[in-house]
Amino acid sequence: MNDAQRPVAGAAQRLFVGGDWVEPDGGHYEVVDPATEGTVGRAPEATPDQVREACAAAREALGPWSRTPPEERAAVLARAADLIRARLLPYAGLAQAESGATTGTARAMQVGVAAARFRRYARVEPAEWPIAPQINEAGPMGKAGVMGALAVRQPVGVVACVTSYNNPWANPAGKVAPALAMGNTVVVKPAPQDPLSVYRMAEALEEAGVPRGVVNVVSGRAVAVGETAVSSPDVDMVSFTGSTAVGQRIAEVCGRDMRRQLMELGGKGAAIVLDDADLASAVAGIGTTFSFYSGQICTAPTRVLAQRGVYDRLVEQLVGYARRLKVGDPREADTVVGPVISAAHRDRVESYVELGRKEGAVVVVGGERPASERGFYVAPTVLADCTNDMRAVREEIFGPVVTVVPFDDEEEGVALANDSDYGLIDYVWSADVARAFRVARRLRAGGVGVNTVGRNMEAPFGGFKKSGVGRDVGSYALHAYSEVQAVVWPG
Repeated sequence: MNDAQRPVAGAAQRLFVGGDWVEPDGGHYEVVDPATEGTVGRAPEATPDQVREACAAAREALGPWSRTPPEERAAVLARAADLIRARLLPYAGLAQAESGATTGTARAMQVGVAAARFRRYARVEPAEWPIAPQINEAGPMGKAGVMGALAVRQPVGVVACVTSYNNPWANPAGKVAPALAMGNTVVVKPAPQDPLSVYRMAEALEEAGVPRGVVNVVSGRAVAVGETAVSSPDVDMVSFTGSTAVGQRIAEVCGRDMRRQLMELGGKGAAIVLDDADLASAVAGIGTTFSFYSGQICTAPTRVLAQRGVYDRLVEQLVGYARRLKVGDPREADTVVGPVISAAHRDRVESYVELGRKEGAVVVVGGERPASERGFYVAPTVLADCTNDMRAVREEIFGPVVTVVPFDDEEEGVALANDSDYGLIDYVWSADVARAFRVARRLRAGGVGVNTVGRNMEAPFGGFKKSGVGRDVGSYALHAYSEVQAVVWPG
């Protein structure tokens, strides 16, 4: 795309289908900055026919791309990583305008992580792994024998990548990069709230030399856009990040056609704070619920379970921590908590705080709307004296709201943590590392942080129960976006 084609602020974006930038037949809609309520740009509204065209283009491109040597595919990803890194500031500025992220988050955790993910999957890894010869106890003719075997990884095919609004760079990159590395082609359907950044990603991939049709991006507010991509006969796999409710509907569609799926869904992470924990460390970790995407993140430790010996002190310190955080314009250097994505979502978060009050929880800090002429802000909020049966405790709020539930002993803490529909990431704080690991092993969650909310980006990521299906990140993503074929021969 040359400078004349590159969209500017407020300009009308085109779809990316089959290697061409095409006008959307459904027109355009405004993308709103959640901090200023101004217009960031005009996003394209694809029609179902255009989505089908994108899926067909991906199908046509699959054969040549899947046969491209892994080293050549990796080189494209490496060049894309370099382009994204070189444009860090303008790309982060756009992401910030679309999502309301603070400057540090937009640069490091959105665009920075996206560049790192493209670079990670530019590392060529073996597409096939030999396995030890297998001895047949009884062959088909009743004779024992030795058979050689090789496990070969092949691309799944066309992958529909349906992404979430909270991170318009890292989330799509985490799907697109490993899918392309394994020889798949993709149709990306970004969230309607912040799709413009995903088109910039497509632009970088185009300039990096990705062949026509290998990457396609179609956006829109209409439900039909996503439904058409998910149900297309040209699609072999759906990779989805979003709410459990939407994930369940997608899974039903995939199940009818035996379509592969990778689902990263909702979370309501339990943070178990034991009576020997370093409270300063626990409070700092739990406090990321307020600062990291303003709580709009499925991995947030939003459901705090505090042993009674530290319960009062923990609540007091959480209150002090929340009160020190500046809420406001995410472009200002000292802002810690930016806006939530929309007015509708702000209303939803506030309704959960009010529901918590009605259920008997005590709002010890927050609960009010910050004074601001513009923007969709929610004050960091702590609900104390909660019980595990409250809806505010059990349901994903997706905002800067923490609930605190007391418990007596370790056994009760584990039982409360596991009494949830979700199981994405839980957390344990204890000065006794052996104790913390003992508790961690009993938690029904795809990941557990011990004395940290940090993540190892090579560790498998995914959830138990209604938090998802499958694992990705690191080498696990290469497995997720590939099929295994066994080749056997006489030994």
